Amino acid sequence: MWDPGKYLAFADHRSRPFHELVARVRAEAPRRVVDLGCGPGNLTTTLAERWPDAELEALDSSPEMVAAARERGLAASVGDITEWRPAPDTDVVISSAVLQWLPDQDALLRRWTTELPSGAWLALQVPGNFQAPSHELLLEVVRRSWPELEDLLRFHVFTPAGYAEVLEGCEVDAWETTYLHVLHGENAVLEWITGTALRPIRAALGDQEWAAFRAELAPLLARAYPRRTDGSTWFPFRRVFAVARVS
Repeated sequence: MWDPGKYLAFADHRSRPFHELVARVRAEAPRRVVDLGCGPGNLTTTLAERWPDAELEALDSSPEMVAAARERGLAASVGDITEWRPAPDTDVVISSAVLQWLPDQDALLRRWTTELPSGAWLALQVPGNFQAPSHELLLEVVRRSWPELEDLLRFHVFTPAGYAEVLEGCEVDAWETTYLHVLHGENAVLEWITGTALRPIRAALGDQEWAAFRAELAPLLARAYPRRTDGSTWFPFRRVFAVARVS
């Protein structure tokens, strides 16, 4: 289960990559715009503002997220993006912070580029910080105390050049950015990853085990990301982007 409230706790930080991704999509009057992995819909609504005449399609695998998106007035649907097929009038596809969960995303991206109409835009963004202390320490705790859960932490991300190769044949703009997020509050980095990477771990553990898991991980993260004298925590976070225009 996804928790929309927990995910939105860092909405300002999580929204910036989405806006920077969409800014590189130069579609002027798309007929249909699709948000694959729309989450609670707070960012999907900005697509409607940018392209008010387009048919807006929103999809997410989480019923909880789709319910939150519908509360914002979006006609969002529950679905698996690996089974999604573009309608003939699809001119823009956005996928933000979703593909890292899919081991066969390269085949999926290649299929989309063959199914989208000529001139369509495909834009993706994925977290690329899985070698950062936050995720290395998470993996350390899992391997030491909950090794049966390690398979839940297998993420799949290419380099910018890797995405350019996957999208070969399209006009591709690929890059990466490391953001320095300034977080506030107790256990800020732990709270951040609780809303994303830790979600499958939380779902697999009972309440007591989850409390023990957090208790083991929290001090490790606190040492790796110490609070500064003003109470803030600096959290470097790398993301990988690619925007492709279908030939």
